[in-house]
Amino acid sequence: MIEAKNQFTFEISLSVLNHLGRNLYRSFMTVLGEAISNSWDADANNVWIYIDRERNSLIIKDDGDGMDAKDFQNKFLRIGYSKRREGSRSIKKRPYIGRKGIGKIALLSFAKKVSILTRKSPEDEYVGGVIDNSGLDDAIKNDLTPDRYPLDRIDESFFRQYQKGHDHGTIIYFEDITEGVKNSVDQIRKVMALYFRFSLMDDSFKIYEGDQPITLDDLDDLSKSTQFLWNINDFDDPYISQNLVPPTLKEQAPVTTSSIFRGFIASVRKPRDLKIFTTEEKVGVDLFVNGRLRERDLLRHISTARVYESYLYGQIHFDELDDEIDRFTSNREGIVADDPKFKELLRILQNEVMRHIADQWDEWRIKHRQTGDGENQRLAIRARRSRELYNAVSEDYSLPEESTQKGKVDNWVDELAEDAEFNFSSYADCFISENLIRKYIEDKKIILSPEAEKERDKWRNRESESKNRANVSINIRRSSSDLSYLSMDDLANLVDRVDPVKDAGLSRDATAYKPMRDAVAHTALLTDLAKQKLTTVYENIRARVQKLLSTP
Repeated sequence: MIEAKNQFTFEISLSVLNHLGRNLYRSFMTVLGEAISNSWDADANNVWIYIDRERNSLIIKDDGDGMDAKDFQNKFLRIGYSKRREGSRSIKKRPYIGRKGIGKIALLSFAKKVSILTRKSPEDEYVGGVIDNSGLDDAIKNDLTPDRYPLDRIDESFFRQYQKGHDHGTIIYFEDITEGVKNSVDQIRKVMALYFRFSLMDDSFKIYEGDQPITLDDLDDLSKSTQFLWNINDFDDPYISQNLVPPTLKEQAPVTTSSIFRGFIASVRKPRDLKIFTTEEKVGVDLFVNGRLRERDLLRHISTARVYESYLYGQIHFDELDDEIDRFTSNREGIVADDPKFKELLRILQNEVMRHIADQWDEWRIKHRQTGDGENQRLAIRARRSRELYNAVSEDYSLPEESTQKGKVDNWVDELAEDAEFNFSSYADCFISENLIRKYIEDKKIILSPEAEKERDKWRNRESESKNRANVSINIRRSSSDLSYLSMDDLANLVDRVDPVKDAGLSRDATAYKPMRDAVAHTALLTDLAKQKLTTVYENIRARVQKLLSTP
């Protein structure tokens, strides 16, 4: 029997910090997110970020609740302590971001030395300490327990400038950042404006870079490149209402889903417009929970490798992922891949959002004279190629933005687009079929009839008269053969007159084809009935030409 006098307790080695994640947090954005989340959980109204690229340092200051000596020891320095034990929301009714109580370890992974200074009120003295990673490494190497590794004392003289007007809250100084401050201040401002959307939950929460507030204006480059917008489940966001507005925004539409997540997906003019940070990193469709980024690039989980996906960015806000179950990975940079709620979100995103966007994106791109999604079967291939050709040619007639006539001319071009889709395709039909028949007649050595010779002479004389009037002496036609002056009905008569395939009936269709073919060749716009007739007749001609060409 074990004697009662033997009392045993756990003893934790400092090496647990490494296993829990001191080396797990490698992303600057993740570390910044942990620090700002701590300020949010502490009910701060303001967070100031001071970046010194020359000294390779960073300071984060907030005006939150702050800590006294007891809180600093028992809460901040206690790995595994989480405010959620006291409830799910703060005094200001904010949903707590922190969950496991190990996010603070991220701070240790970011710099060689981290100093923390904090107080609860103007009457309190600051408390805090310095965590020197080199000393911590030695303590871990020697397998020390936490009680045998005291924090270094802070030199408060360095913090004087940051203590002015700071009645309560916390100041954290990251000294000698591990991988350096690689991004420019402008890029870091964009990161904070894009990825820290706590103000959607509480508009009193502000983030500053230095003394300048981070606002949605920091995303002007992105918003001015945005053409299309899909608002998911009536998402209320100032970025949508204030930044994504006409005339830059060309089209927008609502999307309603069976799930309660909200957000938006937008499309830019060119994929390179998404590279607003560095040449390697681009904006994607990201997942947010309670205002904090939780999973980047959701589309990689459901990608169909279609061209339109490379134009998209957006935000999906799904606060219901933050419940009694911890669905986030240990490094806080993603959602557990096989989480049922996350998988259901992806399913709905794919089936109810992306399938809708796929067709509408293609439709809007073509409407605005840009290349659509060639793999989308919404349009037949010939119709798509005709529209693309029209869009490319029409760009040459686009007036400068400052022209007072631009709007009117753009409308004219848009009005012609649908007819151009038909006429361009019809002209291609004329060009191919008539030239193949010419090749066939040459190959069969069919001799011109008197009627064909008369038609040839008529068009030769007209061409000569036109050239004389225009004082043009160069050859216009690459071939001046007799057949180049004959149109489909003349060519068809020659074939039917001598060809052994008597039931071909090519001339009959060609006769019906001629008036509409001439209208197309003269760039006239056809009626709907004429389009239907031309299509039907040409299908007959195509079949008859194929039959002729297949005859030895």
